[in-house]
Amino acid sequence: MYSQTVSSAPISQSELARQLFKMTWPMLFGVLSLLSFQLVDSAFIGQLGVLPLAAQGFTLPMQMVIIGLQVGLGIATTSLISRVLGANEPERAKQLGGLVVITGGIGVFAICWLIWLLRGPVLNLLDAPLNVYPVIDAYWPVWLGSSWTGAMLYFAYSLCRANGNTMLPGIMMVVTSILNMLLDPLFIFTFDMGLLGAAWATIVAFGIGMLAVFPLVIKRHWMSFQFEGLDIPASIKELGNIMAPAMLSQLLPPLSSMFATKLVASFGAATVAAWALGSRLEFFSIVVVLALTMSMPPMVGRMLGEKDIHRIKALVNISIKFLLGWQLAVAAVLFIASPYLAELLTSEESVRSVLLIHLTWVPISLGSLGICMLMVSICNALALPMRALLISGLRLFVCFLPLLWLGTQLLGLNGLFIGAMVGNFAAGIMAWVLYQQGINVAIRKYCTE
Repeated sequence: MYSQTVSSAPISQSELARQLFKMTWPMLFGVLSLLSFQLVDSAFIGQLGVLPLAAQGFTLPMQMVIIGLQVGLGIATTSLISRVLGANEPERAKQLGGLVVITGGIGVFAICWLIWLLRGPVLNLLDAPLNVYPVIDAYWPVWLGSSWTGAMLYFAYSLCRANGNTMLPGIMMVVTSILNMLLDPLFIFTFDMGLLGAAWATIVAFGIGMLAVFPLVIKRHWMSFQFEGLDIPASIKELGNIMAPAMLSQLLPPLSSMFATKLVASFGAATVAAWALGSRLEFFSIVVVLALTMSMPPMVGRMLGEKDIHRIKALVNISIKFLLGWQLAVAAVLFIASPYLAELLTSEESVRSVLLIHLTWVPISLGSLGICMLMVSICNALALPMRALLISGLRLFVCFLPLLWLGTQLLGLNGLFIGAMVGNFAAGIMAWVLYQQGINVAIRKYCTE
């Protein structure tokens, strides 16, 4: 026997919708600011010449490894702490917060140190030209420092979200992004530090963010380094059980992107350029999805701790309906504005014509893609990380890439984008089915009497 809810309060759709909005909108602005800062950062580095750009390009795969670790631990933090809070164990939640910061700090530092020690073999594996090596030797120590600082700030944000506060991380994401954008030209050009200046600007911006956020996290009792009564090995194992699949899930998209780019490249440089521009537009188009993937897991985790499955189902249904409606509206806007966007983004007629094909077919399927991404986050919050990993893997290697290939074989260039559209639709349906099965697993696992 199991109980689907321990709450006798009626489920209010409007109240759940208000809570979801309150949790999501700060994350929306935070994600937008991060995307903007990354674009500006790339634009400044783009003015430095070929070698700095090449060094940044060879840095990207290593950056994905560090981001995979920090996001994996962040997902585990949100899932576990929110569930513990829902079970009314605030002292253990505080202790877990401290454990996350220590574990994360040591783990990311170790990865950064390993990357530095293995830089030679890594660059050789990536076929980096010899003239890039001196630039990397000068750049990576500072860049690795900025990666560690960013990871620590991310862990603080994760503690905030796990405790139901998205306002503080949302505000600080905006503040640190603006700081970074302001400091970039100062360090890169005024101080004449070049590529290193971009990394130093990030260290200063994120360092200021750490000085602002961590004292507030401690003041609000979201983190403690007093571990009396906490089974540390068992807690680390519990975090690792969620973190490991989540990390792997983060590393799958870059691998899939490599295969997709190889397929796209068969149509020529113009198609690759249009694909890159379209992908960047897609990223901005699904910013609401990205915000929901950050705001919903702590809500779901707490409800799971309370054994309130009815409210979880209601919350997910509300988010899905909103998401589909929102992305449909975004797709309509992109379709109408596609000629103007193509004109704005590129002066090359060959690239513009391919981008128009992209904007004709793919945006209509971004709602379904959003469902898939959201279900990955929900399954992690339900302490079903292997199911989340399964959804990610199936989306990329069963739905997306095979249909991309099939589309090109049947319909050529148009088929490339039709295949991407159909792949997104298939991924959304697959993710919804696996979530429906997963929620029943969560009921049996956490809500048994």
